Amino acid sequence: MERPKNCIIAIFGASGDLTKRKLMPALFDLFRQDLLPEKFAILGVSRSNFSDDAYREKMLADVREYCEKSPVQNDKMQEFLKRIFYLSIDTKTPDDYTQLKRKLEELDTRFQLGENYIYYLATPPNLYDIIASSLGAQGLHRQGKDSGWKRIVVEKPFGYDLLSAVQLNKRLQKFFHEDQIYRIDHYLGKETVQNTLAFRFANGIFEPLWNRNYINRVEVTGVEHIGVENRGGYYDHAGALRDMVQNHLLQIVGLIAMESPPLYSADAVRNETVKVFQSLCPLKPEDVSRQVVRGQYGSSTIKGEAVPGYREEKNVAPDSRTETFVAMRFNIDNWRWGGVPFYIRTGKRMPTRVTEIVIHFKRTPHQLFRSQYTSYDRGNQLIIRIQPDEGILLKFGMKQPGAGFDIKEVNMDFHYSDLSDVYLPDAYERLLLDCILGDPTLYARSDAVESCWKFVTPILEAWENDPDIKIYGYPAGTWGPKESQGLLGDPREDWRYPCKNLANDGIYCEL
Repeated sequence: MERPKNCIIAIFGASGDLTKRKLMPALFDLFRQDLLPEKFAILGVSRSNFSDDAYREKMLADVREYCEKSPVQNDKMQEFLKRIFYLSIDTKTPDDYTQLKRKLEELDTRFQLGENYIYYLATPPNLYDIIASSLGAQGLHRQGKDSGWKRIVVEKPFGYDLLSAVQLNKRLQKFFHEDQIYRIDHYLGKETVQNTLAFRFANGIFEPLWNRNYINRVEVTGVEHIGVENRGGYYDHAGALRDMVQNHLLQIVGLIAMESPPLYSADAVRNETVKVFQSLCPLKPEDVSRQVVRGQYGSSTIKGEAVPGYREEKNVAPDSRTETFVAMRFNIDNWRWGGVPFYIRTGKRMPTRVTEIVIHFKRTPHQLFRSQYTSYDRGNQLIIRIQPDEGILLKFGMKQPGAGFDIKEVNMDFHYSDLSDVYLPDAYERLLLDCILGDPTLYARSDAVESCWKFVTPILEAWENDPDIKIYGYPAGTWGPKESQGLLGDPREDWRYPCKNLANDGIYCEL
C-alpha cells in the first residue's frame, strides 16, 4: 500500500480519556507497522499544563497500559515519543489559537510536512463550533496546492436532535468543505462490519437471497453488560436512542440494506447507505408506543454482587426517565425490503456484551419431515458477529443419524480468531489510517447524519410530549423488558439470545 503523505495530527482534548485509551495506542500500532507517514508529528492540545517531556511520559504510560495488540517494544516507543509534542491553550479562547498556528508552522518547518494538518476533536461536542471557527479565523482551514490539505475529525454525538445536527453541519461547513470533515463512528471501523460488504458483494451465494422474497426479518443487537459507570451526567441527557441507535446501529442497518454500489469508492458507498436512511419508514406519534419499547435497568444481584439501578448511579436524577434500553421495529420502504421488518435492540446491564446482525430467512413452505413426536419448523439464520469473537455463523437443519427423519439444527461457522497469522486492526487504528490517506468511505456524511436524525427525532419528541408512553423497568443482568418480545408480533418468533444457547452456537459469547 502506498505510504500516506507527511502530516501533523493535532489532537484537541489531548489529556482526555479517548486520547489515552484509543487514539495514542492506535497511532502507535500504526507506527510500529510502518503505516504512518515517513515524516509526521503528533501535537497534543489541551488546557492541562504539560511540557513536551512530561506529556511524552504520560503517553508512554498510557500506551503501555492500553495497547492490547502486543507488548510495547522500547526502541519503537522511544522513536514514536520523539514525534509527540504538546501545547497548552484554552480551546474556548479564540485568541489562544495564534499560539497554535505558530506551533503548527514550527513543526511543519522542522519536519517538512507540507502544511498537511489533521485536527482531531476528542472534546465535548459543545467545543466543536468554537474550535472550528477559531481554526478558521487563523486561516488553518485553508487548503490548496500551496498550503497542503486540512482535515477535521469530529467524534459523536453529531448533534442532539435533527435541528442541532443541521446547525452543527452548517457551522462546520462555514469553514471546512464537506470533503474535509470526517465524522467518526468507530463501529464502522470494526473488521466484521466492513466484512458485511465483502460477504454480500464478493460472493454469488447470498446476494440473490438478500431481499424480501427470502428474508423474513432482520435483527440487529448491540448490548453491554456494564452500566453507565462514570458517564451518568452525559448519559442522563442522551439515553440509549441517541447514544447507540441514531449512529452505530442505524449505520450497520445501512450496510446490511444498501444496494451494490457501481464501484468501491467513498462517494459510491455512502450514496447507497444514504438511500437506505432516506427510505426508513417514518414513525408517527401514534406508532411510537406500538413499535418502540424503552426500558431502564433497576437494582439487582449479579453473580452474588449487588448492582445499583440506573437512578442510583452517580450524576443521574433520582426520578430520571432516561432510557437505558431500546427495542424497536421499523420498515424500509423500497423495492428490495418492502414488507420485511427490521428490529433493533440495545441496552445497558444486559447479561453479556455482544453486537451482532441476525438475518432470519423464511421458513420452508411445507414441513416435509414431520412425525408424531417432532416437527422441525425453523427458518435458517445467518449471524454476523461484530463483537466479541468476531465471526460468521450459518444455522441450518440436518438429519440426525439413525432411523427416521428427525431434523436437528446445526452450525457452520467461521471465526476471525482462527486466522492466527492475520492481524486484526482496532477500529480507531483503521479509521485514523483512512483519514490520513484521505479515504472517507467509513466516515458519516452530513446527509446521512441528518437522515438518521430525521428518523429518530419523532421518537424522542413522542417520549417528551406524551407522558402516557411507558418506560419499563428491568432487573440489571437480564435481556430487558419482556414487552420487547411483543414487537415481533408472532408467538413463534423471539429475539436471539446469544448466551442462552451458548453450548450449541459455535460462537463464543462473553458471560
